[in-house]
Amino acid sequence: MGFLIIIVALLIGIGLYACVDMISVLNNNERAGNTFFFRGFEFSAMIVLPFIFISFYDFGTINNCCLESAFFSPAHRLTIYFLILLNILAYYYSSVRERTAPPLIELIVNAFLAMGLVLCVLIVIHSKETFDWICGIPAIVMFLISQMVVNHRLLISEIAQQQNSDDQHPYTKACLRLLKANVFIKFPLLLVFSVPLLLFLSLLLYVFGQRPDSVIRAFTETYKHGFSQWDYQCENVECGGHYLCSVAANGHTRVVKPVRIGKRNGHYIICNRQLLVSNAFEELIQEKYPALHRVIRKQYDKVGDMVHRNYKVYSKKWVSDIVYVIMKPAEWAFLLVLYLADRKPEQRIARQYAPWD
Repeated sequence: MGFLIIIVALLIGIGLYACVDMISVLNNNERAGNTFFFRGFEFSAMIVLPFIFISFYDFGTINNCCLESAFFSPAHRLTIYFLILLNILAYYYSSVRERTAPPLIELIVNAFLAMGLVLCVLIVIHSKETFDWICGIPAIVMFLISQMVVNHRLLISEIAQQQNSDDQHPYTKACLRLLKANVFIKFPLLLVFSVPLLLFLSLLLYVFGQRPDSVIRAFTETYKHGFSQWDYQCENVECGGHYLCSVAANGHTRVVKPVRIGKRNGHYIICNRQLLVSNAFEELIQEKYPALHRVIRKQYDKVGDMVHRNYKVYSKKWVSDIVYVIMKPAEWAFLLVLYLADRKPEQRIARQYAPWD
């Protein structure tokens, strides 16, 4: 829990700085704070945040109806990772240089920055959990916008200093005309220019097993996300319940630590230690004190009804994480009772929701 609080505080801090920095760039064409201060937040937003996102939400995960499913399709995620890398390289190239590149290179760099903005928007739509992106993605977007503004103003300044602009080659003039155009014209044209770049990258990544349409398939060939087209494959699989520990088991894998798949009422569910211990405790009470169990069950069913009526809220992974943490003291109490009252508590815990029954 302490780690999650630190991560959230870090994201909020980066987001606030990125907002102040963008305002400073738009008003004064200067970065907020001194160079060391700016570079620290820049590194956190453009390197640390993508690393955290890939490590915690996608890398190593698979498409699975009953576990935390991959954010990008495992078969096509390499294309997205490569685009993220190129976007970071384009950003840092723009950030550390002192003068603009030749026109065609400048056009390619800005096209990658524009692609980065579009990719951020797609990730936001693909994610159904506001908590996952609300602090991180806007910070990256604001850094990208700020850098594109800096690039634009640097280009305008250098063009104004050129003395022999009439002697330039026609393609050079075309590139410069595009780069110094109004933002409402420039951005769509940069996206159009991005199409042949994406085709070239697709051919390059084809050698590594990627497909020409991997950018699209990375989003669509997934489960339970905004652009997912494979949800129909999970229609006959039930992966949750309507009670608190079942809800908690649906949280992020690194938090709730699922141990196996179980079976309840003919449907598959996620089982973590907390859910198994809680069910074993209920079974013990039902065996030894049936009257008490009926009273407890009646009251707890009211909680289940409340969860059921608001299940859209409780299906959010960050809500499940919070429920898991809140239920932790109860789990420890249940475990204590099991070890005090049962001769073989671990055997009782292990047989809960046994998939072979």
